[in-house]
Amino acid sequence: MTPHDANLPLKGRFLLLGVCGSIAAYKAASLARLCTLAGADVQVLMTPAASRFVAPLTFGTLSGREPLIEVFPGNTPEAWTQHVTLGLSADLFVIAPATAQTLAKLAHGFSDSMLTATALSARCPILVCPAMDHDMALHAAVAANMNRLEEYGYSILPPEHGPLASGLVGSGRLPQPEKILATILELLPTKSPGALSHLRALVTAGPTREHIDPIRMLSNPSTGTMGFALAAALRARGADVTLISGPTSLQAPPGVTRIDVSTAEEMRRAVHVHEDADVVFMAAAVADYTPHAPADHKLKKQGSELVLRLRRTTDILAGLGARKRHGQLLVGFAMETTDGLVSARQKLEAKNLDFVVLNNVTESGSGFGFGSNRVTVLGHNGSVDRLPLMPKRAVAEALLDRVFGDS
Repeated sequence: MTPHDANLPLKGRFLLLGVCGSIAAYKAASLARLCTLAGADVQVLMTPAASRFVAPLTFGTLSGREPLIEVFPGNTPEAWTQHVTLGLSADLFVIAPATAQTLAKLAHGFSDSMLTATALSARCPILVCPAMDHDMALHAAVAANMNRLEEYGYSILPPEHGPLASGLVGSGRLPQPEKILATILELLPTKSPGALSHLRALVTAGPTREHIDPIRMLSNPSTGTMGFALAAALRARGADVTLISGPTSLQAPPGVTRIDVSTAEEMRRAVHVHEDADVVFMAAAVADYTPHAPADHKLKKQGSELVLRLRRTTDILAGLGARKRHGQLLVGFAMETTDGLVSARQKLEAKNLDFVVLNNVTESGSGFGFGSNRVTVLGHNGSVDRLPLMPKRAVAEALLDRVFGDS
């Protein structure tokens, strides 16, 4: 990167900026300006309500492109599929501010504006920045919609606490444009698209299910978001990616080969078939124990207690470490609640790993069920790199930077 390019960190990037009907829309004008100054080509997509707060002319002047509002702008054949074209060509789609109304539409697949239709067509990362009044932000329906979007793979930049337009003081403020820009830079890959085109990558993700009987099982709350983010980041850098996933509602990233499994044994077998990959990221939350003798019929309720006999599952990561070939990179994950660094170092050495990624599920915004994560990356050379709380896609990009360095 030349010194000139360093001052234009978004040079060559095509960004979509979605603007919804909120008093915070004025901050979106500043964000559009910051992104263009950083070198990005910005296309603004407005909901009809957004134009009541900031005139489309303002965004057109700042971005150099006419803002799009209606699903079918104009009468040309190209206009009829413009939402598809935009969704395929963008590097990132940021929606700021995102109102409660638009959150609900995105969560439930509505496509009644250019913004929502393009979001359904987008193959790029989507960053949603909610803004609304305090009680709206805390409503269970809004929280449920944001959780659903995170399950879809969207990144959420939470609203901030402070004075609101209603006169209340509370959560709901749109973060400052500078903070949104920093998050955009974290989400975008820092390497060229073909940087890893010579690599075959294997990623595992999600939980496993160990059946007690045909309708009961042992599992964990993993959604697979971290593993899917890694698969998407690897593919964006050109790698040939195979993703082995336990049960999850997430969609496979475009261009990634997905293999669905359920139990720890099924995951072990699938990993064994593809373990000759150049790099392996074992991000799945694989069960350590499984019922010794699962019943082939529903167990009826008998008495006040049920005693289960469990046996250890095969340690997939240890097996990979024992068979690791020269030049292969093996990255493990450690989810802990106490003595995290000690346990992670032990795992790093015992299983012959190149890196281990540690996160503590007791920390706010980290672990299962969140769109964000705060991790510590330990290397076989003794390095310890603590990353701040970031969206999981940004964590994935940071992990790739550390695993591959400048390669």
